[in-house]
Amino acid sequence: MEPLSVDGKFFRSGGSRVDLRAVTYGPFPSGWPADFTADFQRIAAAGFNALRLYEMPPRRLLDAALVRGLHVFGGLRWPQAVDFLKDDRILSAAGVTLAEAIREVEGHPALAGVFVANEVPADLVRWMGPVRVRHAIEGLISLGKELCPGLLWCYANYPSTEYLEPENADFTAFNVYLEEESSFRKYLRRLHHIAGDRPLMVSELGLDSRRNGTAKQSEVLAWAIRAARDEGAAGMTVYAWSDRWWNAGMEVPDWDFGLTDRDGRDKPALAAVKEALSLIPAPRSDLRISVIVCTRNGAARIGACLRALAGQSLPPREVIVVDDGSTDGTGDLVAARFPDVRLLRVEAGGLSAARNAGAELATGEFLAFTDDDCEPDRDWLAGLALAFEKGCDAAGGPNLPPPARDAAEAIVAAAPGAPSHVMLDDTEAEHLPGCNLAVRRTSYFAAGGFDPVFTMAGDDVDFCWRLRDRGFRMGFAPTAFVWHHRRPSLRGYLRQQIGYGKAEALLIAKHPQRFTAAGDARWDGVVYSGGPVRAVEGSILYHGAMGQAGYQSVTDRMQPLRPLDPRFDTPASRCRLALLRWLQPRIRSWHRCGKWRAPAKPRRGTDMAAADAEFRLWSEEGKTRLDYLRELLAAGWTPGGPSDPWDVEKDGTRLLLATERGDGTGAMTLVRAWGEARAAEELLRPG
Repeated sequence: MEPLSVDGKFFRSGGSRVDLRAVTYGPFPSGWPADFTADFQRIAAAGFNALRLYEMPPRRLLDAALVRGLHVFGGLRWPQAVDFLKDDRILSAAGVTLAEAIREVEGHPALAGVFVANEVPADLVRWMGPVRVRHAIEGLISLGKELCPGLLWCYANYPSTEYLEPENADFTAFNVYLEEESSFRKYLRRLHHIAGDRPLMVSELGLDSRRNGTAKQSEVLAWAIRAARDEGAAGMTVYAWSDRWWNAGMEVPDWDFGLTDRDGRDKPALAAVKEALSLIPAPRSDLRISVIVCTRNGAARIGACLRALAGQSLPPREVIVVDDGSTDGTGDLVAARFPDVRLLRVEAGGLSAARNAGAELATGEFLAFTDDDCEPDRDWLAGLALAFEKGCDAAGGPNLPPPARDAAEAIVAAAPGAPSHVMLDDTEAEHLPGCNLAVRRTSYFAAGGFDPVFTMAGDDVDFCWRLRDRGFRMGFAPTAFVWHHRRPSLRGYLRQQIGYGKAEALLIAKHPQRFTAAGDARWDGVVYSGGPVRAVEGSILYHGAMGQAGYQSVTDRMQPLRPLDPRFDTPASRCRLALLRWLQPRIRSWHRCGKWRAPAKPRRGTDMAAADAEFRLWSEEGKTRLDYLRELLAAGWTPGGPSDPWDVEKDGTRLLLATERGDGTGAMTLVRAWGEARAAEELLRPG
């Protein structure tokens, strides 16, 4: 077995892209079985190619998985459902456990990756602080990468802590349990934005047959597998292989999520899953898409772009290269090496004029634009075609920086100012960068094409605004990505930002209503910059009343940037990156509106002073924060707002509650108070 690696928005093993099809396995009440042969044979026969565990695997499990071609994802077990930041020894012990487990199985070809944690409870995340919890998870991932850099490392997140995505995970993993197909599909589209540049894996999906019946379980698992594939998930994980389940130090008798029952017999869901996994949807092949690549002096770059276009899974109607007055022999190179490409040579007139010339020549029903410094993924056009099938007038996808070859490329990839998509919601875009933009031919000409006044940049912004003004809808295709090479030097990056500033000056002159008096663009949507969406210091988080929302998220309008590539994360690189992040908005502002200034700071979340008191409530029968909150509400306490970092308040006193969970039925609830806590403690403490 070749190791798994990340390939843009997907996984790869050796030279092939892998559709990861996993099932969870264990933990079982009696521990690992003496022999894995029968189980793993049945798992592979059902169509699975991976296992997800909730503990680190013994070597004999990996040996058995290797025989059946199953990639294994281990899980690090440690006390995740307590306030693990109150005592440094908890995380230290988790690190020791990880090191010991890796030492025992290091180098085994069946071990693909490790989940360092699974669903840290939302109330405890709020109690400890989302940013501090994220940093703790990132610390475990960093340790894992130091111990075994060849594995994939991640955290299994869930909708109640959507904002907790670790910056340094190799892929985004979410446990998603939804019983309506439309809701499931809608949330997967959102998760692509949460993931940013990374692959999205559904790390758990399933249904309890005890409460819903075996027929309903079969139905839900079948459409969930199809939906995960349709919506571009790089992998999916069915929960679980068996109804037998061990949790919190005891067997769980009232959950039946398994594909097999407690005696190991097939349930109807196993046959339904096998059929769903066997169905591979064929890409559309009847859309007529013309690809237009404009270039000026791109002889060193354009060959890789055209080779990528020649390997598309959905072949283009034609590829048109518009040579915009090159002086380095670009046109001659294209003519000599790529005879199937339609070459149009024009006098140097700028990017917009070149794109319009290509559009006039094109014969396809759809026009897809990319740049000579881009290498479209093999499924780029197929992904765009899916967006047009849904009725979009224009569509685009992410543009990802290729793996950095040196420190300068790593710094530029993490610096601000890269082409970004702006989303009105999880499916409709307000802006799509011109390096990955496709549009219906009729819509293109109805909007007037690109404005030739924009010779270097800004043309895509102007074009997208005019499309929207005419009522056209722009969709987002999350897996239709291009590898977009950034400027290879810091000086080149700054020159590019100067050009962007000058282009924005033209945009202000043409669309003054879309800018503030200070010269900042007025976006209606959210700007996604490629990094995973996560809480940072000062983020505004939506928790819902008393922290009980099922979906809790970051509400910032500008999402975090890409992280610095850890291979080049040195003090010198961090200093250079900090300088660029300070300099870029000021340089761009100077050339945009003649003002040396940074953008206005966004509104930040509520900062709470240190608590006046904390106390703990032990309940032998397992009372949780929800039980105590009901008592407080009955006593006249009122809920805080959906973004407030406390639960309830009364007479100037505010309380925050969280429940620690361990083995057994007992539970410890933590209470933090701002103001006078005596009345609340007397109310809640028994006796």
